[in-house]
Amino acid sequence: MAKRGFDILFSAAALVLVAPLLPILATIVVLDSGWPVFYLGWRAGKNGEPFRIIKFRTMVRDAEQRGGAETAVDDPRITRVGSFIRRHKLDELPQFINVLVGDMSLVGPRPEVFDEVQQYGAQERALLSVRPGITDWASIKFRHEGEILRGATDPKKVYHEKIQPEKIRLGLKYVQERSMLVDLAILANTVKAILQ
Repeated sequence: MAKRGFDILFSAAALVLVAPLLPILATIVVLDSGWPVFYLGWRAGKNGEPFRIIKFRTMVRDAEQRGGAETAVDDPRITRVGSFIRRHKLDELPQFINVLVGDMSLVGPRPEVFDEVQQYGAQERALLSVRPGITDWASIKFRHEGEILRGATDPKKVYHEKIQPEKIRLGLKYVQERSMLVDLAILANTVKAILQ
């Protein structure tokens, strides 16, 4: 209950603070690549329940038909403005709405697409026992994930070999050790990483 209360208060305050920025970003997205402003992708939530993650659209409109979920910084599907928005993590701001309505938490394993979740074994399914989050230890460690995938002819393969195993390990570590103190530590380290 304390975690959910903190999520509601923090996400509501965050949305108030970034409210002046949201219409500016929306306008820039439309001027650069047209409508829609938001990307609404299906993700697996707590207990595997489907929900729509909300992000500012940073890729061409038919991106999902032209490639997978793994995205390198040099992915040709990324729009000009999208590259800037992604680099500064501004595309994630609408996810405070997901937190407010209860689809996500501020802190928790990042939500995965269903193709990935369907490959989970019994151990990995523990990741679905908590609400997915905007940030976690893996988000901090792999905040430059797109750079790791740069130049890859098969980004999905590189993701599965170089990124996913450690992401899962860190996600399971969070599930096992989660507490308000851990959440606060992750939030503090996330802010530090963004500012750096």
